[in-house]
Amino acid sequence: MSFIAECFHIFQQGGPVMYLLLACSLLAATIGVERFLYYRKMKADMHDFTERITPLLERADWTAAGELCRQTQGIAAMVAAKGIGHIQRGCANIESVLEGEASLAVAGLRANLNHLDTVVTIAPLLGLLGTVIGMISSFSVMNIKAGQPQAITGGVGEALIATATGLCVATVAMLLYSYFNHRLDDLITNIEKTCLLLLGYAKQEKCHEIA
Repeated sequence: MSFIAECFHIFQQGGPVMYLLLACSLLAATIGVERFLYYRKMKADMHDFTERITPLLERADWTAAGELCRQTQGIAAMVAAKGIGHIQRGCANIESVLEGEASLAVAGLRANLNHLDTVVTIAPLLGLLGTVIGMISSFSVMNIKAGQPQAITGGVGEALIATATGLCVATVAMLLYSYFNHRLDDLITNIEKTCLLLLGYAKQEKCHEIA
């Protein structure tokens, strides 16, 4: 209980900017949990999915391939299901359609990451602002007591709490941002591989029809 009280005391010493930093940390934590759950849901075993769908595409069994995509979890299967639906409807420019579906899927994957990037940028600035405000207060003539130089040094130490907190929040947010960008790249690669696979077999079928 004393540890919690000490943390609360340090938090109060940081000044009003600490509440903004607390809001930034809560925002980063919320985005982190939401994106982690979303990316886990959108991830799939691409090797298994490719092995199962390739024979269906080779036979041009688009109905079975579409059903497989709808039963498979993951963003790549979702994009493939929509693409197969367009192919079955005889879409003329399937390449542009797949590109559009992929772009929409990637936009969903990128959602909220820009907010996390904002936290990375603004948290150190808020910490610096809190320190500047605290320094101004520390060097105020009214706070200087004769024969007590620690009145200034103690105030400077308290003012630096905001900067330290801002850097900690920014560091954690940056780690989350880098981690999710790595996950994002993997998911985008899966989408691109699936689209190329569909496009290849769709063009192959069209060539057979022409011949």
